[in-house]
Amino acid sequence: MADEVVGIVGAGIIGLAIGREITRRRPGTRVVVLEKEDRVAVHQTGHNSGVVHAGIYYRPGSLKAELCTRGRAMLREYCAERRIPYDECGKLVVAVGEDDAARLGDLEARAAENAVPGMRRLDAAGIREIEPHAAGRAALHSPHTAITDFTRVAEAFADDVAGAGGEVRFGFPVTGIRTSGTGVEVVSGDERVRVGHLVICAGIHGDVVSGLAGDDPGPRIVPFRGEYMTIVPAKAHLVRGLIYPVPDPRYPFLGVHFTRRVSGDVEVGPNAVLALAREGYRRSDVSLRDLRDIAGWAGSWRMARRHWRTGVREVHGSLSKRAYMKAARRYVPEVGPGDVVRAGAGVRAQALDRDGGLVDDFRIHRLGAVTAVRNAPSPAATSSMAIAEYIADVLEGKK
Repeated sequence: MADEVVGIVGAGIIGLAIGREITRRRPGTRVVVLEKEDRVAVHQTGHNSGVVHAGIYYRPGSLKAELCTRGRAMLREYCAERRIPYDECGKLVVAVGEDDAARLGDLEARAAENAVPGMRRLDAAGIREIEPHAAGRAALHSPHTAITDFTRVAEAFADDVAGAGGEVRFGFPVTGIRTSGTGVEVVSGDERVRVGHLVICAGIHGDVVSGLAGDDPGPRIVPFRGEYMTIVPAKAHLVRGLIYPVPDPRYPFLGVHFTRRVSGDVEVGPNAVLALAREGYRRSDVSLRDLRDIAGWAGSWRMARRHWRTGVREVHGSLSKRAYMKAARRYVPEVGPGDVVRAGAGVRAQALDRDGGLVDDFRIHRLGAVTAVRNAPSPAATSSMAIAEYIADVLEGKK
């Protein structure tokens, strides 16, 4: 790839990490990152909870498991080098009910197979030693789960790309992609950029942009809004680190949890409500085009038939602070609806197969000179530098 031009669509943490890795690995290759917004990390990266995952949840042998383990180590070292906050505050995955406790053993075995460092099982007394105000009958403690500022990481990656002679071009919404024997032409209105290889990391718009390059329509991206509450300062001390429920194995979401941020704030959330627009950060955000995309995908209706009861509960929690906090109080009983205020929201780009299955693992498609990252949910930010290595190997024909 030396002396070539590599284009990347999307200046989120994944696209920027890939750009950095290409410039690091192949000096002389010019990287152009094309971004429709006016700055980096506007969407999923900029609305991330900041958790650096240790690899507890992911199916052994999956790309998620492999790249999370590698990516966490790389990210920790990078943050130290660039003096970006990185706090190993630790995580508790807490079982409150009998069903949770039964699933905790499976989760513990999975974490062991993924070589999660320092993992240990705790009883109720052990929980209180780590989080004095938490409730539960048993828990897994991951001491090396950390928090950072992923926007600052993305900004540092962008600086690395620029420092190596690359470019991050803002205000470039991709409207066309044309491939030929000599490379790829990327179109935005009247502008044209020619590259030898193109990597699509368009997040919530990943299926649409990939479709411009002739990729399959599936998996389709379905947007889920994740809303947060912030604990009032007077009660923020009740949570020292991260407190998570045992996840429901039917879903790739981790459930409403307590997250300490590097700012010192403590958040509760997120929930998972079907958004009415790809960039639907508010309830009032509605896009008829995005709704047609969702309704026109057979998998959307199959998903709805399977999970409509859960969807109704999530909407109820979105509308009612009391309902939202009902589940959260099982883990920290002293934090109630009067102790939180509504905060921001993010939108998760959830990939959905035609059969209605929620895609859990990373999914990457290769289309000749175009490589499309079609699904990169959490722990994508944690794994970003390892994903970049993987994509660079793909471009070099090693994968």
